[in-house]
Amino acid sequence: MSIEQFESLGLWLGLGILYLFIVMAIRDVLKKSNAPKFGQFFVWLVLFLSPAVFIIKSLVPFFLE
Repeated sequence: MSIEQFESLGLWLGLGILYLFIVMAIRDVLKKSNAPKFGQFFVWLVLFLSPAVFIIKSLVPFFLE
């Protein structure tokens, strides 16, 4: 395994773990608050679209080459 592969794997693993902690924290906050379901929907929508954009941003140059 080269250094570049190790760094890439570490980046994706680290971001995945960080994202998991963010999801758990937001779930806890939404559970304790009295936020309406419509508002909770948008919180989850934004939360799940943010990593999707990061993944798409990484894949687009790969397919354009």
